[in-house]
Amino acid sequence: MALENLAGSETAQKPEAREPEKEKTDWIGEVKSIGLLLLAVLAFHSLVAKPFYIPSVSMMPGLLVGDRLIVSKYPYGWSWVSPTFHIVPRVSGRLFGSLPERGDIVILTPKDASADWIKRVIGLPGDTVELRGGQIFLNGQPVQQEIQPDLQVPIDANSPCGAEFPGLQGTNDSGQPVCNLPILRETLPNGVSYNIIDLGPKETDDYAPLVVPEGQVFVMGDNRDLSADSRVSMRNGGLDGPIPWENIGGRAEFITFSLDGSTTLNPLTWLSSFRSGRAFTSLRPDKAATTTK
Repeated sequence: MALENLAGSETAQKPEAREPEKEKTDWIGEVKSIGLLLLAVLAFHSLVAKPFYIPSVSMMPGLLVGDRLIVSKYPYGWSWVSPTFHIVPRVSGRLFGSLPERGDIVILTPKDASADWIKRVIGLPGDTVELRGGQIFLNGQPVQQEIQPDLQVPIDANSPCGAEFPGLQGTNDSGQPVCNLPILRETLPNGVSYNIIDLGPKETDDYAPLVVPEGQVFVMGDNRDLSADSRVSMRNGGLDGPIPWENIGGRAEFITFSLDGSTTLNPLTWLSSFRSGRAFTSLRPDKAATTTK
């Protein structure tokens, strides 16, 4: 009995096993990590590349409303417009700057606004730019234009064929409703070639000769009759002439994907709203093997 009591006493005196303490969450460290991640994303968007959304028809036929692009930020160097949020004071010049080439599609910020626009570079510093009847003349020489077959663009919520393109609605061989757009193939002196839309005589078809100032570029939309660009006055919503090169935020590289405007909260519409055949389309213009200056 004594031995049993002694054993029971020793057992009773044994300390109970403690549960391991839970590690406390380092909320300060978590916030720092998230902050560093956000800074890294902003730095990448500001210095390397960022996504861009096409909201208007001004760059049709190459770019449709609903296209999502990748814009590279470094080809022309960096300026006040490079940060994702335009919080840097507007100063002239660029860091490691270089001029775009004629034909480049660029993202730019107008002189009096903070929104990003997208246009094509037509004239460089020192060029004399003129338009006669819708044809560009660079340094007194006409830019080549060739009539192409009408382009049939499928009609959808993001690409209607109403007031902007009156009388151009039709159907393709499959009976699908399309917009039959009149196309010209334009080739710049450096051999860069691309399609434009010409809807007929418009006020913007004629533009008096203008010498592009040093450090500026003359830009236009490919949808020539529906683009507020360097030809259009600021009063009428345009860029009011050439823009300073430091207002260029990057170069459009390729389309990542495109949506037709039918997306709703219903997940079943998310896949069906993708336009086929547009993903990873390059936006670097075609260039002829033989070029002239």
